[in-house]
Parts: sequence; structure tokens; C-alpha cells
Amino acid sequence: MGRIIFYEDKNFQGRRYECDSDCSDFHAYLSRCNSIRVESGAWVVYERPNYMGYQYVLTRGEYPEYQRWMGLSDRLSSCKIIHFTSGTQYKMQLYEKADFGGQAVEATEDCPSILEKFRLREVNSCKVFDGCWVLYEHPNYRGRQYFLEKGEYRKPSEWGAVSVAVQSFRRFAE
Repeated sequence: MGRIIFYEDKNFQGRRYECDSDCSDFHAYLSRCNSIRVESGAWVVYERPNYMGYQYVLTRGEYPEYQRWMGLSDRLSSCKIIHFTSGTQYKMQLYEKADFGGQAVEATEDCPSILEKFRLREVNSCKVFDGCWVLYEHPNYRGRQYFLEKGEYRKPSEWGAVSVAVQSFRRFAE
């Protein structure tokens, strides 16, 4: 169970919208989102309706302005709660080319720089075998975020990316 509250203005002011489950479009209730309070659970919030656009992974805590969750703007429209299973292991394979082609590397730990650790310049596909992961656009866990659950991702657009820029990743645990 989780609970997240979105506020139109900074510092938890203005109109608000509360969620305790996935919501494909709350933009009708709020014209913008400048602060968020995550009371319980972990969430992925999305810039556009139907879980599209930029993604931000949020854990319990307060985010008094959109820069605190690494937001690029005050626009959010949908959210999903992250479901965990206890005793989770972590394992994924990253591939240089689409459809699991080219050089492949396996990961079970966080990686602040894909280029330094694996000598891999691009990631165009990936298989998540266990656990949840967050991929980042830049080294050291910065830039756009992409939340991946168990499954196969044949091309970057399947995890929400508009380019192949994935430079770091980390395991996501509750």
C-alpha cells in the first residue's frame, strides 16, 4: 500500500491531489505540480498521461520543489506504485545493439559509469531477470531516469528513452 500527494505550488501549497494506487491521468485535477509528499511506498511519476514521458522514481519523503526530484519542469500527469517482493535478487543484461545484439554485459550491482566499468558506449536493449533497476542518462546517477522491472526491453523506447544515452544504473530497493 502506498500514498502520494501532489501539490500545484512549491512547499506543499495550493490545490492537491492524493493517490493510493496507479493513476493514468491526474492532470485534470492539477494544472502543474511543484511539490510532492510521499507518505508511503515508492512511486514512479510520469510527465505525461498513460505513464509516458520523463520518469522520476520517488521514495518516502518530502519534495518541496520539482528540482528536488530532479524534475525538468512542473509538469506531471500520471503515477504508478512500485510493488516489491521480499528476498529480491538483482540481475540484468545490457546489450550494445537493439534486439539483444552486439556486446552484452551482466550486472548484479550498481554501476556509476557504464563506460568505465564495461567499456560500453551505448545501451540499446536489456533483459531484467531479477529485481527493479533505475537507469540514468548520465554517469553518477544523474539525468533522466528509466525505471525497469523484470522483462525484456528490445529497444530504448520500450523503457521510455528517446535516445540510447544510458550511462549509469542502480538497483532499486524499498
